[in-house]
Amino acid sequence: MQNLQAATENGQFDLAVFLKQNILILFGLLALVIPTIYSLSIGLWQTDDQAHGPIILAIVLWLFWQVKDQLFELENKPQLFAAFWVIIPALLAYILGRSQAILMLEIGSFIPLVIGLLLLNKGWRAISVGWFALVFMLFLIPLPGFVVDALTGALKGQVSHIAEVVLYAAGYPVARSGVLITVGQYQLLVADACSGMHSMFSLLAVGSLYVFITNHSNRIRNTLLILAILPMAFAANIIRVMTLILVTFHFGDAAGQGFIHDFAGMALFAIALIGMFLLDALLGVFMRNKAEKK
Repeated sequence: MQNLQAATENGQFDLAVFLKQNILILFGLLALVIPTIYSLSIGLWQTDDQAHGPIILAIVLWLFWQVKDQLFELENKPQLFAAFWVIIPALLAYILGRSQAILMLEIGSFIPLVIGLLLLNKGWRAISVGWFALVFMLFLIPLPGFVVDALTGALKGQVSHIAEVVLYAAGYPVARSGVLITVGQYQLLVADACSGMHSMFSLLAVGSLYVFITNHSNRIRNTLLILAILPMAFAANIIRVMTLILVTFHFGDAAGQGFIHDFAGMALFAIALIGMFLLDALLGVFMRNKAEKK
């Protein structure tokens, strides 16, 4: 424990000193982290659905880096008993997940493992300081297949239905059978990627980070922003599907499946983010005026 204090002499965190004095713990942690990251980099993170994984990991590291001084300024109050009961199950979960290729266990085990290391060094206060970084690590864990399938199926149905109703009301020759949409002479299948499920997951991560960084003092404002993320992502995805239908109808199937299809995916993310920023600005004006009246 004296090593941690030595790494923060004069109130400044010395990375070189910290690395030197905690080399064994760091080697042990890296021995677990590196194989997992390598497996993810040549596997899961290569897919379109989980391509955000490296970005989430970088943000997690950045979040911990931002609170490093607060962590090491804390008084050393190690909770050995609690740390033991967190670290041991975490290691067992990692071993099971790694050996059986259960990514939820393998990746998820790092959250209690980090919690255990914080308890081992600084106690419960460290958890309160690094709570958001720990919570944000949840976005690294891929959702179970059965959950994704259930949510994706429901989202595809709703997106297809709303797109059909709106375009039909606008006078377009649109019909739908399940997730198969017919517009004029063309047929479009709303695939899993078009459901917006993974876009919602990514937007929830980005939105949560935005709310944390802006750190508004008004809890209602923060809550409304968080609650608005998923509806905005859903609405943006409907706009995306409607755009692809219109492009296909007016310019042909090749146009709808080409560059416009990929661009629409990026536009979906941008539309939802812009919507969240605008909502935040609107809430800020409304709540500031309300406070001034008081």
